[in-house]
Amino acid sequence: MVAPTLWERQRAAARDEITRVALDLFLSQGFDGATIDQIVTRVGISRRSFFRYFGTKEDTVLGDLVARGAVIADAVAVRPAGEGPWEALRAGLQSSAETTMPDVEAGLALGRMLLETPSLRARLLEKRLRWQEMLVPLITARLENEHDSARLRASAIVASALACLDAASEAWVESDGAMDLAVLYDEAVTAVRS
Repeated sequence: MVAPTLWERQRAAARDEITRVALDLFLSQGFDGATIDQIVTRVGISRRSFFRYFGTKEDTVLGDLVARGAVIADAVAVRPAGEGPWEALRAGLQSSAETTMPDVEAGLALGRMLLETPSLRARLLEKRLRWQEMLVPLITARLENEHDSARLRASAIVASALACLDAASEAWVESDGAMDLAVLYDEAVTAVRS
């Protein structure tokens, strides 16, 4: 693996700072209450510079979601070949949560913001479609010997697993983090599969 260049490290640091400032503003003023102008003023950059790092205000909250999908896909790809698709997806999601999940309080705050902000939910769904693009081929490969409709079945399984993740996440936020997210996910999957 090639080490990132100085420019790449600086870009990542700037992106991280913009994200941190944006999240602080969103958590204190609400997503709709905070503006891009406030973000750029606090960071000390122009609006034009902001849009070099983020396509939308929503991306400051959800920008790394595609990268998280890649982490999940990588974890699913290395699961044992004989493991079922549901089990491989669960393991991939669990592995990703262990490496990318913020602390519980930050996760709850972000979860509440997602539930309360329609534009964030829409952008989340858009980014989750990228997860499906990464995961469906991996699950299709696990099903190819079973049926001619392996891709269709894989698409349905991945979409269902992601819907279960959303339902579990919503229940976790509603419980104020008192319930275990993995247990909620398992309950949702059991409901879908039975």
